[in-house]
Amino acid sequence: MADNFDLFGDPIPANHGGKGRPPHIPTTENRNRVNMLLACGWSNERIAGAMRITEPTLRKHYFSELKSREVARDRLNAVLLMKGFEGVQKGNATAIRLFLHLVERNDLMQFGQSLRPARVEKSEKSSKPAKLGKKEEALLAAQQPDVGTPMGELMARRQQSMN
Repeated sequence: MADNFDLFGDPIPANHGGKGRPPHIPTTENRNRVNMLLACGWSNERIAGAMRITEPTLRKHYFSELKSREVARDRLNAVLLMKGFEGVQKGNATAIRLFLHLVERNDLMQFGQSLRPARVEKSEKSSKPAKLGKKEEALLAAQQPDVGTPMGELMARRQQSMN
């Protein structure tokens, strides 16, 4: 193994500066990075680009991590829950708050709900009222004066007295 590291913390191979491109050396840190990026939903192309390697090199050295793509998010959530629980056991108030948030999010996920609003179907979209133009909006705004100003308050009183 190399004792020297580049600016990104990657080990510099022994044949650096020799003929050909130096081989990629998978490290524990790089394996963790691949797992984290998989959990965030990154494609192989993006992961390889971020690690400055080719896709075949990614598949060659990190095939076991790539196999677990479907469970990577669950594994990340499990680690976050454990870290939060460790903070709860220490009595950290911020950790308690964050842990409760993670548990609520987990409960929503368990019941098949999501934090994002549900997609609106086309039939629901068409039932929305048509968007008003500038002139129609101005007429409606004129009918409803701003009572926070003296002039708006006077106009509101006059409208009430006319009705």
